[in-house]
Amino acid sequence: MTAEIPRLLCVDIQDRVAAADGLVARLVALLHGPAARVVLTTSFGLEDQVLTHAAVEAMKQTGRTIEFATLDTGRLFPQTHDVWAATERRYRLRIACLSPDAADLAGLVAAQGIGGYRESVDNRKTCCAVRKIEPLRRALHGADLWITGLRSDQSQARATTPFAAWDADFGVVKVSPLADWSRDEVAQFAQDNRVPVNVLHAHGFLSIGCAPCTRAVAPDEPERAGRWWWEDESRKECGLHSHPMPPAFASVALGAT
Repeated sequence: MTAEIPRLLCVDIQDRVAAADGLVARLVALLHGPAARVVLTTSFGLEDQVLTHAAVEAMKQTGRTIEFATLDTGRLFPQTHDVWAATERRYRLRIACLSPDAADLAGLVAAQGIGGYRESVDNRKTCCAVRKIEPLRRALHGADLWITGLRSDQSQARATTPFAAWDADFGVVKVSPLADWSRDEVAQFAQDNRVPVNVLHAHGFLSIGCAPCTRAVAPDEPERAGRWWWEDESRKECGLHSHPMPPAFASVALGAT
């Protein structure tokens, strides 16, 4: 695929999302576009739950299909599995489960030990690569659009999150319909629409990943401070969303004209 094709797709999506009134309308606008296969990945956090609700409504309105997928790393909280089950019941969905390759996982534990991810950033990123990135690559294989729950105010690293960007590593247009929403807006949408949410959110776990790598945050801490809290703030991404947008797509950035 030449660089011009994804650039034009990103511009088209940016325009569609920016013009839509409300979250469901944003997803309807995406489904009215040219993309044939759309995948929404969820970790069952607040943003992903809200997107799942809106996606189901958008599918009803358009007759189009969105595929739902999650990464079961083998280290999720039991409460995450609970909200996973509640989500499938509420929306009558089957959410595809992508697990780490068994041989890769065995090799990781043999090389690092079960807690080697704490010994260095490189070790932790290797763990994330085996448990998350490789399964995600399988989930996105052949997809045209990848819907994510990124918000620009989640962290400094995500401050420039656009509505749409070409992710060259995964070979897909990544769409973030909540890029300009605050956490309060997301929480209000969930409350208004009785969206199932992880009970851990009410106990200070604002961003929830693997259990050994997630803690509750204090009231004055950023919402992602509880992820890999023993590391430097600037390094705290797992690799799913750490790929910079190519400079050629700068005009697609959130709020650009």
